[in-house]
Amino acid sequence: MEEGTTIMQQVQISEAVLEKHVYSVWALPPEHVRVRVKKLMEGLRSEFGGPHFEPHVTVIGAIRLTEAQARDLFKIACQKLKPYSAEVETIDAGTFYYQCVYLLLKPTTEVVEASDLCCSQFGYNRSGSYMPHLSLIYGDLTDEEKKKAQEKAYILDEGISSLSFPISHLALCKTDTEDKSCKSWVTVEECSLQP
Repeated sequence: MEEGTTIMQQVQISEAVLEKHVYSVWALPPEHVRVRVKKLMEGLRSEFGGPHFEPHVTVIGAIRLTEAQARDLFKIACQKLKPYSAEVETIDAGTFYYQCVYLLLKPTTEVVEASDLCCSQFGYNRSGSYMPHLSLIYGDLTDEEKKKAQEKAYILDEGISSLSFPISHLALCKTDTEDKSCKSWVTVEECSLQP
């Protein structure tokens, strides 16, 4: 036992280390793309609302792990992955809060294999096929509002649907999906993918 701590404090520390949280792995666009997408996101939020969150492509959705497990698995996955390219196919809308309006990415072999490798490393079982996307707004909009948001996105950034960019950075993020404000979401660790 460490000097100056009680047994109760040691138990609390041990419980904190073993506590599981929800983590996600994100592919981060390069800075110039993040700036461009943030501007588009802000324009959409000003009209349609929704929380602030960082531009990202979800590689692995919500998975419950201890922080130590998540960090270890993330480091191994980062060592196995190489940089890859992503290309926007269209602006689309989904059916639930976290896939409200987004940039749908082409599901190229590179993009899908990156997610598959990470899912395998983390022991994550996807409920369906991987749909690579970069969300623009989160929310519970009506179908009509989603359509208007898609149209507005094209007005705010005419060339966004032909955007392509390299993915050379991943982030491990603590993402409590119960927190729809996204205020508790934090980046735990980042890595640069090596060619």
